[in-house]
Amino acid sequence: MHSDQAEGLRALKKQAATTGAEPQAPTRDAGEKAIPSARPVRVIAVTSGKGGVGKTNVSVNLGVALSQRGKRVLLMDADMGLANVDIMLGLSPKYNLSHVLDGVKSLKEVLVKGPAGIQIIPAASGVKRMAELSALENAGIVHAFSELADALDVLIVDTAAGIASSVATFCQAAQEVVVVVCDEPASLTDAYALIKVLNQDYQLSRFHILANMTQNEQHGRKLFLKLATVTEKFLNIQLKYLGTVPYDAALKQAVRKQVPVTLFKPDSSAAQAFTHIAQQVERWPMPQGASGHIQFFIENLFQG
Repeated sequence: MHSDQAEGLRALKKQAATTGAEPQAPTRDAGEKAIPSARPVRVIAVTSGKGGVGKTNVSVNLGVALSQRGKRVLLMDADMGLANVDIMLGLSPKYNLSHVLDGVKSLKEVLVKGPAGIQIIPAASGVKRMAELSALENAGIVHAFSELADALDVLIVDTAAGIASSVATFCQAAQEVVVVVCDEPASLTDAYALIKVLNQDYQLSRFHILANMTQNEQHGRKLFLKLATVTEKFLNIQLKYLGTVPYDAALKQAVRKQVPVTLFKPDSSAAQAFTHIAQQVERWPMPQGASGHIQFFIENLFQG
């Protein structure tokens, strides 16, 4: 472990429980050339430094909340080791993205209809297969995703947890990265390590932090500030606070019933929090230029 990363981890562990500072908004990257013939699609990677922080729950419920607000949502299960989206929703998909890569099925044939009208791409066998495609296969997959773009507003990519190369690949290809944390020392230190790798090895500089399973909104902001203070000091990155999802018994019940809490109990505190977070996502400026189009997301996966 590098000295600056070790210092950051130690600093996080020593962070005080309270702070009066307010979260700061990050600077945005400037100017890209637009492509008027292609339709922009917002691509969001949802990730975390460690497992067990509710990352997939966030992905599913954010997708449902956006769909309820009129957005056409595609959820891609990108955890190549442990597919969780289908289990969380009680689905039993027969095919996944690997069948598209192997030419067995078309992309539309592997799509699974999820709750609230969202569509789901079940987990594939691995990103490495994408890097091995021929130029013709590459073009075919890009075209398949591009065809979906006309009926799509948001693509949510539920990555694996940790700093595996596949996680970095998906985060690098996406336009926005949401890092989910909870009130555990390992969650914050591992989130810091993930952000450090994505910044220093993959040149990512913009991260949205979502505090999950918190006591309340104030608790979530304190968690954000613990991470933001150390990250900005040791990595010179300004994080952005996305929101807080409080601990809610309704959410646990929804998980057991394999139904998103946004549908199971829409008036619950957790469901309301996801609705608020979806509103925040809607306020993000729409992506422009080459990186604002879904085919470039896929091409970046190939390159990764």
